[in-house]
Amino acid sequence: VFLDAPEFAGKWFEILKEMVPGLSRVAVLWDPSPGPAHLQAVRRISRSLGVKLDVLEVRKPDDIDRAFSALRGRPQALIILPSPMLYVQSARLAKLTLKHRLPATSMSRTFADAGGVVAYGPDVASTGERNAVIVAKILGGSKPADLPVERPTKFQLVVNLKTAKALGITIPQSILFRADEVIQ
Repeated sequence: VFLDAPEFAGKWFEILKEMVPGLSRVAVLWDPSPGPAHLQAVRRISRSLGVKLDVLEVRKPDDIDRAFSALRGRPQALIILPSPMLYVQSARLAKLTLKHRLPATSMSRTFADAGGVVAYGPDVASTGERNAVIVAKILGGSKPADLPVERPTKFQLVVNLKTAKALGITIPQSILFRADEVIQ
């Protein structure tokens, strides 16, 4: 099941623009190990919206604090691009975004669960179910090369109102109505 989804870039910007009226500068936390597809998509969308982009490259967990310290020009929001390393660091990233008073979004629901303000991405539970079906097919004798690549079909928007309040931002009703879960 293929989780690489650069098309989420447009949705992340849409959500951030609703949360932060007049959004003109966004920082992006990027681990290059999964490749440039998400970063390229974010750059393309930011150009089309006229939003200035600051890319903060992190290759290992030790780079994260340095990246936050390097925030220049006071971005109004942060997009955390997907990577296994950043996923594992979700709780730490949530704390840092709160410390720096930076509304942020991530593809990972664990970010919002850990205290990040919003997450939009694939529903990992349903993706896990699809993985189990594929594994069962392989264990039943199917050749992996004969099975189609699948993309997630179920997505979720998770909003953490407690964090939004701590950041002093109001989540618009338009986002709350679309949210699959609102953390109080």
